[in-house]
Amino acid sequence: MLTKRIIACLDVAAGRVVKGVQFQQLRDAGDPAELAAAHSDAGADEVVLLDVAATHEKRGTMIETVRRTARELFIPFTVGGGIRRLEDAVAVFDAGADKVTVNSAALADPTLITTIAERYGSQAVIVAIDAKRISGDAKFEAYVSGGRKPTGRDAVAWAIEATDRGAGEILLTSMDRDGTGAGFDCELTLAVSKSVSIPVIASGGGGDTQTFIDVFERGCADAALAASIFHFGLRHLADLKQELQAAGIPMRWPC
Repeated sequence: MLTKRIIACLDVAAGRVVKGVQFQQLRDAGDPAELAAAHSDAGADEVVLLDVAATHEKRGTMIETVRRTARELFIPFTVGGGIRRLEDAVAVFDAGADKVTVNSAALADPTLITTIAERYGSQAVIVAIDAKRISGDAKFEAYVSGGRKPTGRDAVAWAIEATDRGAGEILLTSMDRDGTGAGFDCELTLAVSKSVSIPVIASGGGGDTQTFIDVFERGCADAALAASIFHFGLRHLADLKQELQAAGIPMRWPC
């Protein structure tokens, strides 16, 4: 049985890791390089760094922050935010990233996914989808610009198109659950997981061990990403992985 991954996320603004609730009320969580090293030592399978203000501020990714963080890591490292062209992706890879994630720019021009995949391989391209429920129904709309702008696009349909365009993974964030610790949106995760043939990373709502068990079993996620519970010491990553292993969810070290 394939092991499930636990991914630590670093949302970065102005060179610092920040975290809020439902993409708002951001508070400082620390230095990205230091936190990346700590999460790696604790047993994270991967680290994702998202420059959450790059698209809104109409600038590129902060390459020096990426370079400093990459120096601390010996596990897969993904970077997103501000990647609008192939040249932006090249700069991020050159700074030490193993994968890139694209969101707003890919929705504006889906050929960007194919262009990067043809250069670096699909395994290096993650399409991030920030999804929000529509009037409480089992339908989800994709948002862009750090969750600031609705697109009118159905999130599941967009995940299918992104897969067809060459994405290697989907990073799926429930905007309704983000930062709440109330549990991942398993209905959203399952809707995407059963619609695409590539791995789906669940994000938004990670809390106690049961929330992770639920998203792996009920949501059929291949990986789960969290930020606040690790940054602020609410959960120790190694303990979480051991508890998941004991519950029958296959994990990598430190189990």
